[in-house]
Amino acid sequence: MKNHETILGVIGGSGVYEIDGLKNTQWKKINSSFGEPSDSLLFGDLDGQKMVFLPRHGRGHLIPPSEINYRANIDALKRAGVTDVISVSAVGSLKDDLKPGMFVIIDQFIDRTFERKKSFFGQGLVAHVSMAHPVCSRLGNHIEQIAKDASIRTVRGGTYIAMEGPQFSSVAESKLYRSWGCDVVGMTNMPEAKLAREAELCYVSVAMVTDYDCWHPNHDNVSVEAMIKVLTDNADNARYLVKKVAPIIDSDSKSSTCNCKESLNNAIITHPNFRDKKLVRRLEAIAGRVLDNN
Repeated sequence: MKNHETILGVIGGSGVYEIDGLKNTQWKKINSSFGEPSDSLLFGDLDGQKMVFLPRHGRGHLIPPSEINYRANIDALKRAGVTDVISVSAVGSLKDDLKPGMFVIIDQFIDRTFERKKSFFGQGLVAHVSMAHPVCSRLGNHIEQIAKDASIRTVRGGTYIAMEGPQFSSVAESKLYRSWGCDVVGMTNMPEAKLAREAELCYVSVAMVTDYDCWHPNHDNVSVEAMIKVLTDNADNARYLVKKVAPIIDSDSKSSTCNCKESLNNAIITHPNFRDKKLVRRLEAIAGRVLDNN
């Protein structure tokens, strides 16, 4: 699948796609070879930039973290022509200085999930992509500059530990994550980031701090009520970041500092003569660039 047009995808809640100036909006169902995505995709244009929005949990928040079909979501975005992805999500803070209402531009992950399918590849077609640097620094640079210019409290860099959920952490778990040097804890960025890398998408995670999890002796334990309040209070900032980054992502989309769109180069280890043809067809959207050349 060849695509030379920059299209921005946004994964998040309903508040993220309620953006002033978004035109020509249309919900479209995109079929995936990996099952049903969380919802239809919302297509639109913002200041000349094509955009595609995906409600991660479905409209109305119907799907818990463990039951999200992450593979279908990323595959659907790829089939829709998306090249760059901004992932917006809520997280708990594991550091005193990361206060509720702040944003963290994530640069590392620890994956502690265990009930999710984490790769498009498998028996009959094996691939190993690098996750050493799991997010796109080019997109991160844009988000950081926009936040700085608007005086939105944002920290560049942080380790996101992904837990299975849907329950929140125990105090022992929260303290363990802190001892590992993690900065925030959430339930949705894994395996999302891994799959985006396999799909050769530029991916950046913008995490909104909603609480102090349960480790902090001077703050209440996390609750849905408190989390939603912070999300609602800061939805304008999240929308602002997305709105301002949209018109500029194409300016350096071919930057030599970004290798995201070549992640599958030399990653597939299965010899062409032994590849499962059914799986090859299933991976047409995700890996067609490299599979078509072998």
